[in-house]
Amino acid sequence: MEHLSKQRKLTIMIAIMFAMFFAAINQTIVSTAMPRIIAELGGMDLYTWTITIYMLTSTIATILVGKLSDIYGRKPFILAGILFFIVGAFTSGLADNVYQFITFRGIQGVGAGIIMATAFTAVGDLFPPRERGKWTGVMTAVFGFSSVIGPTLGGWIIDHMAWHWVFWIFLPLGVIAFIMILTLFPKTERKAHQPIDYLGSILLTTTLVPLLLAFTWAGSKYEWASGQIIGLFGATVLSLILFLLIERKAKNPVLPLYIFRNGTVTLSNVIGFIMNFGMMGALIYLSFFVQGVLGISPTHAGYVTMPMSIGMVITSAIGGQLISRTGKYKRFAVIGLPIMLVGMLIMTFMNSVPLAVLAMIIFGLGLGLGMPVFSLTVQNAVPHAELGAATATMQLFRNLGGTIGIAVMGTVLSSALKQNLTDLAKSGEGADMSKLDPATAEKFAQFANPQMLTDQPALKATREGLTADLQVQFDKMIDLLRDALSNSLSTVFLTGAGILFIAVVLVWFIREIPLRTSNKTSQDETAGKDVQVEGQVAAVSQSN
Repeated sequence: MEHLSKQRKLTIMIAIMFAMFFAAINQTIVSTAMPRIIAELGGMDLYTWTITIYMLTSTIATILVGKLSDIYGRKPFILAGILFFIVGAFTSGLADNVYQFITFRGIQGVGAGIIMATAFTAVGDLFPPRERGKWTGVMTAVFGFSSVIGPTLGGWIIDHMAWHWVFWIFLPLGVIAFIMILTLFPKTERKAHQPIDYLGSILLTTTLVPLLLAFTWAGSKYEWASGQIIGLFGATVLSLILFLLIERKAKNPVLPLYIFRNGTVTLSNVIGFIMNFGMMGALIYLSFFVQGVLGISPTHAGYVTMPMSIGMVITSAIGGQLISRTGKYKRFAVIGLPIMLVGMLIMTFMNSVPLAVLAMIIFGLGLGLGMPVFSLTVQNAVPHAELGAATATMQLFRNLGGTIGIAVMGTVLSSALKQNLTDLAKSGEGADMSKLDPATAEKFAQFANPQMLTDQPALKATREGLTADLQVQFDKMIDLLRDALSNSLSTVFLTGAGILFIAVVLVWFIREIPLRTSNKTSQDETAGKDVQVEGQVAAVSQSN
């Protein structure tokens, strides 16, 4: 597709960005509306599954579609992704109970995974690496823009309209994207004599599903050392061993293992994993800090995290343009990651809304500079024939980073909270429950869990039901719990900063390969799947 005219490429990119925005805005618009939706459908005990199923299906679809799109071309898959997403969004709005809703969210996740995998890969088909920087930056900015308006719009819809419209309002955009891709996106012929790796696909799925479930449930639904979590990790290890054995002999592996011999690809994926680890920690737990410690409502808490998305939109767009103009990309990662680290360090001692906003701005500016770089380094370091598989691998590592990051940060928070609450009890500064009547003591005990501090209406109602003397004791207890939660979250952010520091160090070891000005690779590279390794070029023979 590199030979197409600039005008044709521009129209195709507009169609791709429509598709990507359609998927991204639906994901962010749902975030603020989900608690209300589940409350109306009934099934709060299954709330986590509405998020888990989407994450599972999108991650699996992303990695499986990568190699298939290298064989069949991007067009049929991006069309299938949009169709899956439209069907999933429409049926989610029709759900009568939580089980239907979870099922339809799973369908939506399949569509999202396919769209995200093929959208970034299609950019690689249309433009050589030298030109990809600006478009990768624009694509990142599109995702960032959806993060800016999505949560606020979702909150407005849930307050003024039926919740179904959260899923339906952008359906016309999906239809437009489908028609544009269908009519504008050029068709690519299937590569001859390339069998599909069915067994590898199954084993990859049985590796990812228990791994993601283990990190999703560990520390929340089950203890880390519980039989359920150990069993899930055991299933992951067993499937992974079988997968590696099969892939080494597969004629056309779903995940070509030889691309990991490429130091640039492996290092970029590790850094992408760490960046998402830190990003999810910042997003999830900064909102917890703003609501639980500072006592701000969920609606206004969204305004505190919004500056991160705005910063990411600005720097990703500008950084992408500069990468294409200069042909240099490493410097943006070298600058961006330390800026992210500074933002995370500010979070460790923030004690006010202005400081939280400052942390978000700095973190977002660094994220926008750094994130597009690693998509480019991965795509530039592999032959064009492996573009889909390499891009899907990058998306997989980012998804895993986000999932594992949330789980690890959650465990750190729980451990720190337990220690801080123990210290609080020993100090004797909390409310003396022995002097309270049973009914009042029960009310006080309800808020002994700092996570209840985010429930502002319940806090207000409980306080108003107490006498003046008891209100003084209640306020004192809440202030102490907020201090305990604040100290615990500081530990979480400090942990995140430590993880990000590893990425700051690793980025210096990425070798800056000159950006190709064409997607055409040498005959030797195409036939033998030459893989560039740190400091040298290693030829790796792999028959098709």
